[in-house]
Amino acid sequence: MIHYLKRLEDATKKFWDKPALNNIGGEVNTYGDMAIQIEKFHLFFEAIGLKKGDKIALCANNGSRFGMTYMAVNTYETVIVPILADFTPDAIRTLVNHSDSIGFFTTVDRWKKQDIAKLPNLRFVVDVDSWDLLWAENDAVKEAYGKMDSMLKAKYPNGYGPDDVHFPTDNLDDLSTINYTSGSTGNPKGVMLTYRNFSANVDFSQRHVPAGDKMVSMLPMAHMYGLVIEFIYPLCNGTSIYWLGKAPTPAALLNAFKTVKPYLLITVPLVMEKIYKSKIKPTLEKPAVKFALKVPGLSNIIYKKVKDGLVEAFGGNVEEFIMGGAPLNPEVEKIFKKINFPYLVGYGMTEACPLLAYEHWTKYVPGSCGKAVDCAEVRIDSEDPQHIVGEIQAKGDNITIGYYKNEEASANAFTEDGFLRTGDLGIMDADGNIFIRGRSKNMILSANGQNIYPEEVEAIVANQPYVLENVVVDRGGKLVALVYLDQVSMAKSLLDKEAQAEIPEQIKAGANKQLPGYSKISQVELVDKPFEKTPKMSIKRFLYK
Repeated sequence: MIHYLKRLEDATKKFWDKPALNNIGGEVNTYGDMAIQIEKFHLFFEAIGLKKGDKIALCANNGSRFGMTYMAVNTYETVIVPILADFTPDAIRTLVNHSDSIGFFTTVDRWKKQDIAKLPNLRFVVDVDSWDLLWAENDAVKEAYGKMDSMLKAKYPNGYGPDDVHFPTDNLDDLSTINYTSGSTGNPKGVMLTYRNFSANVDFSQRHVPAGDKMVSMLPMAHMYGLVIEFIYPLCNGTSIYWLGKAPTPAALLNAFKTVKPYLLITVPLVMEKIYKSKIKPTLEKPAVKFALKVPGLSNIIYKKVKDGLVEAFGGNVEEFIMGGAPLNPEVEKIFKKINFPYLVGYGMTEACPLLAYEHWTKYVPGSCGKAVDCAEVRIDSEDPQHIVGEIQAKGDNITIGYYKNEEASANAFTEDGFLRTGDLGIMDADGNIFIRGRSKNMILSANGQNIYPEEVEAIVANQPYVLENVVVDRGGKLVALVYLDQVSMAKSLLDKEAQAEIPEQIKAGANKQLPGYSKISQVELVDKPFEKTPKMSIKRFLYK
């Protein structure tokens, strides 16, 4: 296994003048620009006496300077603590303190909401957007920060070039990153990830995931899915990475895809399901199209046109669409397979940095989340893993060493023989394909002892007319579907008030026709706004009862 920092070093030298970290319509930074900025920060860290293992927090919006900051901290062997940009000021302060961070890279607006008196460990604070020093513990730190350019010139009088780039690689089992799985102010769980964990995932990705010239990064960089698969792995390939630099609205995303023409797209099922319901399904349900699909030969032409149009909407060059974070709706999968859409659903979690399962789209089995990555051993804790649902457990080079300053959580996370308890339930077929049934904490036990996985019921409800999002909950032994309707479809339908009032019963009846007796819905309850979601676009199920 090659250390990912060795791959990054090689890519930096080889692609010195190629754009590396870029904001669409804004700042462009080559691999050389990135390397120079990394070295400047290294000289600053060294001047103020930062040591290997010291912690530095990073809380900012996605962008090229987030990327340079991350790599500057990471390659100095100080521990990076990426914090999600949408956490509250109180949550951010809690995590900066809990992680024992002595440096903090953030933005002016976020820093204004903090009180330095409540952040006693900090020695300096830097604005990621401008590189301005926002606060320093003393004049010596201020002076060192102001002298980065002169220190670089003094150390490299002939200029800093490709031959000067050297990143440490004798640290595989050292702590690289602490990533918090929530912004809770209660008992934070900071996942400790080593350089080995990252190297294992980058190594797997380089051998199995397509590589290409340009990438649009959309997922939160402080989340492992976005950080590793949209940033570190492609950067080690010599890929040019582009960020929106603003909120990812549909219009902004489509413009980004058209401009960049990415080779790979990382997304979540919810996004693709919405595209299916708004673009593909209405087309395929037109009477003329439905008739043509029954004509031999015409169906293939229509499906190819639908697929080509979808790929073109994402820039036309995407070789593979990787989805993760939740299962893909079976109806959507059925159509994606029919049109030969190059998609797959993978599986991972922060504790696996993040990959646990993947399969190239040409071999991907619908309904699964691929096969276990070859840097981990994945098993189902069941007497009959092919037929009886059990907890998915994993062990390998990509698995966390535990939770920072949380011995109880660390101990509970592993089995006696060292396998990580994922908390996910599933089965594994004879070929090694993993099928997730749901989260163990979400499972509902019916009155007659049947295990009900709300995710499976939700997939059926989601296919009913006008349903945009839904969550199924247990109320006194009865299943209730909380539903947010598709407001655009409702507006286009021109339904009168009486017809609209019948929609909940229609959703219930339509879903129950497809559900077994023990998991039928007793009630559909409409909600008036979209469900709150995590950064990876999973619904925050715990908020709904």
